[in-house]
Amino acid sequence: MSQTELIKTRTIAFHDAPPEQAKKALRLLEGLPNIEAGLSPAPQQLWVRYSLENYSLAGLEAALASLGFELDHSLYHKLVRALAHYCEEVQCENLRSPARLIKSREVFVKVWEHHAHGDRDETPEEWREYR
Repeated sequence: MSQTELIKTRTIAFHDAPPEQAKKALRLLEGLPNIEAGLSPAPQQLWVRYSLENYSLAGLEAALASLGFELDHSLYHKLVRALAHYCEEVQCENLRSPARLIKSREVFVKVWEHHAHGDRDETPEEWREYR
């Protein structure tokens, strides 16, 4: 996985009440190392850019929620968050797993030839020509 695939830019949407949540959260996130953040043009939203080596969207949102920030729980934002959480979780899992061994084609051909996979005709030779 390349380094650019690990860099994520996400939007965090906050509930309308209390007001100014995005600005307060931005001040908190700007103090964290290895993270960029800014206000989005949309109200009560901010964008964050981070590497999966350091942060995840789920972790950032959980930290903000534990500090009393209220995320937007509309259906659209729930779906976007769930998809982002799943994708990041899979990428992080792939980073932790060892690289798979790559076998040559010949190994698979040999295994296929010796495996009883049901693709063989068990009819005796003399019966195959019977008409």
